[in-house]
Amino acid sequence: MATDPRRYKDKSSWLFKSASSTELKVHVGTFPFTLDKELLASKSAKAAALLEDNPDEGLSCLLHDIPADMEIFELVARFCHGYEVHMSTNNIIPLICLAFYLGMDENHSTNNLLSKAVTFFEHKVLPNWNEIIKALRVSDKFLQQIMQLGLFEACLQAMIMKALENPKLLGEPIKSLGNFGDTEDSDDTYRPNAKRRLFALDWQEDITTFPLQLYEPIIYAMNQHQIPPDYISASIYRYAKKWIFSCNFIGDQAMLIYKRKSRRNAIETLERLLPQGRELVPCSSLFEMLHCAIDLEACSACRNGFEIRIGNQLDRAKVKDLLILSQGYDAKEVQYDVECLRRILKIFYGNYNSSNISGFITVAELLEDFLAEIAGDIDLMTETFISLAEMSSAAALGVQRSSDGIYRAIDIYLDKHTYLTDREKEEICRVLDFQKMSPEACEHAAKNERLPVRVVVQVLFMAQLQLRDVVFTKELPPPPPPPQVSDDKLLEKEEEESTVSCREDDEVRIEMEKMSIKVKELQKECNLMKKEITSGQSRQRVSMWTEMKRKFGCMTTMNDFHCQVKKKKKKVHPKSGI
Repeated sequence: MATDPRRYKDKSSWLFKSASSTELKVHVGTFPFTLDKELLASKSAKAAALLEDNPDEGLSCLLHDIPADMEIFELVARFCHGYEVHMSTNNIIPLICLAFYLGMDENHSTNNLLSKAVTFFEHKVLPNWNEIIKALRVSDKFLQQIMQLGLFEACLQAMIMKALENPKLLGEPIKSLGNFGDTEDSDDTYRPNAKRRLFALDWQEDITTFPLQLYEPIIYAMNQHQIPPDYISASIYRYAKKWIFSCNFIGDQAMLIYKRKSRRNAIETLERLLPQGRELVPCSSLFEMLHCAIDLEACSACRNGFEIRIGNQLDRAKVKDLLILSQGYDAKEVQYDVECLRRILKIFYGNYNSSNISGFITVAELLEDFLAEIAGDIDLMTETFISLAEMSSAAALGVQRSSDGIYRAIDIYLDKHTYLTDREKEEICRVLDFQKMSPEACEHAAKNERLPVRVVVQVLFMAQLQLRDVVFTKELPPPPPPPQVSDDKLLEKEEEESTVSCREDDEVRIEMEKMSIKVKELQKECNLMKKEITSGQSRQRVSMWTEMKRKFGCMTTMNDFHCQVKKKKKKVHPKSGI
């Protein structure tokens, strides 16, 4: 507590003048206080014991670790000299700690300072939420003492009881605006439901003003006592905005390292405290916290915790949320954490337990829009784009979506990266499923000069197949209705069909027998040829290939044609009337 020492000059002189000849000096920090030994010893058991054991030494040496500043010690000095002590919410906890340290209890002296301070604390501080917050806010220097004395536990129990009755004491829950579209004015970052009015009478002190060592046990206890998680989540996110996101980076190297470690510890602690549950915190806020955790090199458990929460509600995310992960930590830097996005997608598909596939469709659309958004980045590497495009293509498999969205992203990427070779372009286009492209997309691709020729040919082929299917579907006449026939005609038709079927079976059997005979003859001739070739007694110099063609009736010379055709004698019919 910053205080000008000059304002105590007159009070110190006054204390000196009112003291007896047995005065002593006590230094609190650099400021000296002159007190009467007997008056101090009559109220303080610790001072009495020290003076008794060391009558010739000053208390400045013996009380070098006084847990108070000069303002609080002045209150003790006033009390020892019989003057009124002004107690307030801002000084009551340090005053209790100092009175306990000096042993100013009822065992040493009746109606002592410690009992008066505790009574004030119980009747003026604990019944009121705002007073508790104010009292604890100035006690971070005495955290160990207030824990030992049970002051913090008393404040905590009082806060829990009040939060159970009115959870809004923790602040309004986050209002997600994700259902109202993705306009510039409607983002789902933190917005309280109720507007805070200037000089409002119902304004409440916020526990997010506490340092982490106070905030952590309070929120942990709130979780244990079943305070509604949406109020706790809102408080945690506000705490992150106040202590992590808006932290400045001014200072020397040592200070920057200290701040970075403090922020890392804070984000890891907040992740542990954050309740599990879908839509307690909007996706944009979770992505922001994950981005911060990655930037601060938080532990893997912290990063995984945020990824799981995001994955469980990925169908509520927007393209701008995914872009948060690609924001570099340098102003000119852009990073695309492909593996992080892959893990989030795996969590989403692994934990999705709804029978409605609308969530799958939403995520597939989200990835397509995200791919098209980043495709225009001139620094986006081809390998990264292909990996993201493959994820988008995989997401569209289970929902029967067209490949038009992926094609649009590829077209944008090729337009912005004109230096790519045809091989690189073909590698990019491999993620396209041409069979799922709409006729409009095929028509556009067929005229797209940015696509490699081989891809255009594939697109044209698929377009022709689609056209053929359309024409076939349109020209195919509907099947005629079955004719209405009588039972006798139906019986005759069945007998006729049976006769035809038997005749066809006989014909097939005869043909198969002929083929079997032909095969046997060919086998005999082949065996004969093999025997002649083996014995070397071939009588004619005929090539094997020619012989084989002759055996199979494949010779095409004119002589063969003539020898196979027998001329018939022409019959001359006498003319009538001769």
